[in-house]
Amino acid sequence: MLHRRDILRTGFSALAAVASPAVTRAQTKPPTRVRYNEVVRSLLYAPFYVAMTNGYFKDAGLDIDLATGNGGDKTMAALLSGSADIGLIGPETTIYVANSDSSTKARIFCGLTATDGFMLVGRTKPEKFEWSMLKGQDVLGFRPGSTPILFFEEAMRMNGIDPQADVKLANNIAVPARVGAWLAGQGQFGIFIEPDASQLELDGKGFVLASIGATVGFADYTAFMATDKYLNDNAAIVQTWTDAIYRAQKWTASASAADIAQAVAPFFPAVSPQAVTNAAARYQKLKIWKSSPVIEPAAISKFEDILVHGHVLDADKRVKFEDLVRTEFASKAI
Repeated sequence: MLHRRDILRTGFSALAAVASPAVTRAQTKPPTRVRYNEVVRSLLYAPFYVAMTNGYFKDAGLDIDLATGNGGDKTMAALLSGSADIGLIGPETTIYVANSDSSTKARIFCGLTATDGFMLVGRTKPEKFEWSMLKGQDVLGFRPGSTPILFFEEAMRMNGIDPQADVKLANNIAVPARVGAWLAGQGQFGIFIEPDASQLELDGKGFVLASIGATVGFADYTAFMATDKYLNDNAAIVQTWTDAIYRAQKWTASASAADIAQAVAPFFPAVSPQAVTNAAARYQKLKIWKSSPVIEPAAISKFEDILVHGHVLDADKRVKFEDLVRTEFASKAI
């Protein structure tokens, strides 16, 4: 039933459209298409999915063409080749490219996650977990040189475990096949992102023993980036993108886990709603999601420390913060 208030609102809207044809033309302007490539599909990136389902990108006049790279190297390759405009990847990819011979460089412009979102999962649940339990065990890891394996190795080193000598890491399983490999019996322990970790736990196929991010501490883990050329040629688009993400970050920070799960549900159709809710609650408790798109120099410095410790970055090849991060977009976000 239409209330008087609704009828008046409709009438005023129609009157405004007649009186202001310029406004009507502006409102019918086609949205700007942005080709976006995420490294993997994960609840770790919930604020982005919130920006999609809550219409924040649409409000900003952006039409998002979403693709999933299933690997940081693949997403970065999409950026460098020009087949993607914006990518969501770990900062290590930007650092590798900065130190490469590539004439095309990528820069970070907007932060999304505050630390690693992977969980250490075991096949049994001990009364008290000790990291020493990993010694001599087969462990399902991640692609060599990627943020998940680098942070996991850092967590092990912090707890007296030599990743090269004390455990048998399986780092050659493709991202889409990891859960299947675990269900087939590979590994006594493994690292899984959400909502995979919560789904395994809900199904009785694994138990979350520790948070890698909570163990290592805060260090910006995944961020939005684009090539220098795209950032220079499309500054207005990049700013509206950052504004939409900031709006989603604020919503996610205050929403309940159930509301977050409902908002991101279209992106996880094969996952139990309860698993998504549990995962959202876990990430909220651990403060995995950033509340602002701003990235601080200390976070990048710590990230590079982890790369050096993991022997994928020489200490004399550290890249300056200003050569990795364009700060003007996040600092102006509204």
